[in-house]
Amino acid sequence: MRPLLTRRDFLARAAYTGALLTVAQPQTRRAAPGRMYVSLNSSLTRQMAWPDFVRLAAKLGYGGVDVNLNAAKAAGVDATRSLLGDLKLEASVTGLPMQFAMPDEAAFQESLKLLAENATFAAAIGCNRMMAVMSPGSQTPKEERRKFVKDRLVVVSEVLQRSNIRLGLEFLGPLYMRTGARSPYQFIHRLDGTVALAKECGPNIGVVLDAWHWFHSGGTTADIIEAGKSRIVHIHVSDAKPAPAEEVRDNQRFMPGEGVIDLIGFFQALKKIGYEDGVSPEPLGRVPAEMPAEEAAQLALETTMGVMKQAGVIPAP
Repeated sequence: MRPLLTRRDFLARAAYTGALLTVAQPQTRRAAPGRMYVSLNSSLTRQMAWPDFVRLAAKLGYGGVDVNLNAAKAAGVDATRSLLGDLKLEASVTGLPMQFAMPDEAAFQESLKLLAENATFAAAIGCNRMMAVMSPGSQTPKEERRKFVKDRLVVVSEVLQRSNIRLGLEFLGPLYMRTGARSPYQFIHRLDGTVALAKECGPNIGVVLDAWHWFHSGGTTADIIEAGKSRIVHIHVSDAKPAPAEEVRDNQRFMPGEGVIDLIGFFQALKKIGYEDGVSPEPLGRVPAEMPAEEAAQLALETTMGVMKQAGVIPAP
């Protein structure tokens, strides 16, 4: 495990990196065709107004942004397209604007109407990927839960297909998330199981592959290759400290390259299947409360690109 960057270390490296980014801005800002790019995730910036969030991503050299759909809708299609286009940023992914697994069937049917509207908007601003988190535990037996989730996602898939939008399901890997009184039955918590479900739900349903959850679910690079390009919708990346499975918690992540996950192999597997879209750093719990948003975002960009360069998925300077 690599030592964590201290604030002093970061500031020294950030000054150097900032100089590099100033020189290299034209190529780092634009997501090159056929190449992965880094997308700014709001976990790094906490509360920040949408236009400022987008401008920060461009300033630092990100290739894209994770879209705040409500804020973008408030700004409107034209303003949002102009903002992203002028700054040469990809609209990487946005959250599915509904709870697909809500128990109330009538409420679910009503939410589908708004989903169609939101999907039309997302497509209009160039965002053709959405994501939803899938609970790894359930109050009902696995097969009963699987049928319920599948039936719901088949309908969601049909709505999203009309706007050519893909949906990625994020599986959750750690043991504590799928056990205990609230989850007497374990559900799907691995990449292979999520891909299998996605294939039954629609051609536009796939996986948000989070490296941290992949690692804590016992995932392998062979699983990534077996999943294939068509079912990997988006990537989240962070690193993990060594810990027994029962002690792992979601807010104990590291920046890429600081921990024990084989991120080199992870990214090389993505390259092998031809993945060409966004990679969002999401090191939950790693950013100190006193660290300004710009410094946190720059640290995440630097560490993520460092690992990607080592893996050979983006060019080294």
